[in-house]
Amino acid sequence: MSYEVIQMNQNTWRIEDMGVRFFLLTGTDKALLIDSGMTVSNAKDIAAGLTDLPISLLNTHADRDHIGSNEQFESFYMHPLEESVYRRSGKRGSIIPIQEGDTLDLGQRKLLIIELPGHTPGSIAVLDTENRVLISGDPIQQRGRIYMFGSHRNMEQYIQSLEHLETHMPQFDEIWPSHADLPIPPDTIQKLHDGTKEILAGNVQGEPEELHGQSIVAYDLGFCTMLCDK
Repeated sequence: MSYEVIQMNQNTWRIEDMGVRFFLLTGTDKALLIDSGMTVSNAKDIAAGLTDLPISLLNTHADRDHIGSNEQFESFYMHPLEESVYRRSGKRGSIIPIQEGDTLDLGQRKLLIIELPGHTPGSIAVLDTENRVLISGDPIQQRGRIYMFGSHRNMEQYIQSLEHLETHMPQFDEIWPSHADLPIPPDTIQKLHDGTKEILAGNVQGEPEELHGQSIVAYDLGFCTMLCDK
């Protein structure tokens, strides 16, 4: 088995799947998968083994390591700016558009959508308001490697997203990213903001690297690494 199911609390599980994780959240009425894995193709079945509630899917973005089981769902929540990348993956399914300020109510568990463009055009985070947890997708990580190279990444937008996310910081106590450490503290957002601005200002020494057939530059910020265009 390539994945591991870990219960976070009585109504939340994380599924660790070869370096990426996705989440199952339940309320009193519904269940929600946040992303559908990388190597697994049966995320819905995994979730059905944990809850009897009806299960929906939300994707934080459309990178391949987050949509592995999407075709188990006829429809799923996703920001519309992710559709072009999603369709290029060859995956099928109907996108239910979701964007900044939308809420999903699972029954005594409300989830607020926060747009975080930059890593991808339609990256989103999910704020679990009752539990004061931010499920951040890829843009916020600690001891991870944040992909910021390629045509659909935008560092200036990413910095603006970090500034936007800082306005929500009074609403959560910890962050659950899709990669690397979990949980991580909210002040990681400020550290990422400061670090990326230093990269753009030319104040961080980068190291050349080859990744997925591309020449990139890796900037080590001490607590995480930003992978950027050469």
